[in-house]
Amino acid sequence: MSLLIRPATAEDQATITRIVRAARLAPFDLAWPRFLVAEEEGCVVGVGQVRQYEDGSRELASLAVIPGCHGRGIGSQLVGALLAAHPGEMYLICRSELEPFYARFAFRRAGGEMLPRWLRRRLRLANLVVGLASRGAIGIVAMRRGA
Repeated sequence: MSLLIRPATAEDQATITRIVRAARLAPFDLAWPRFLVAEEEGCVVGVGQVRQYEDGSRELASLAVIPGCHGRGIGSQLVGALLAAHPGEMYLICRSELEPFYARFAFRRAGGEMLPRWLRRRLRLANLVVGLASRGAIGIVAMRRGA
């Protein structure tokens, strides 16, 4: 099957929201113009975006691939395309078990004053919510790439 990575369109908005919710990611700030989608045979099978904040920092976010397509490199292709379109410093928040995946793209765990204020707040909140929901079984980390 041929995979196409393309910019999202307004028609993709409902699909983006559905895929992000199904992946149990925070379903906020899902504006389609920031997204790339991975499409196979006319069906969107993965999504991802880069958010830019008022301080100029950027976040790789909302990366999700539908369950039947995991393990086929779709997420890697989306990350590669997003990073190519947005070179330079970038942050992300992920489950600690995903650190090796993002390390392949030169992301490294970051903390403390290395993080923008918005990210420190979001990381604390994510660890609180996820920690309570998983009874501490799942850790959330921030990672940084570049500069």
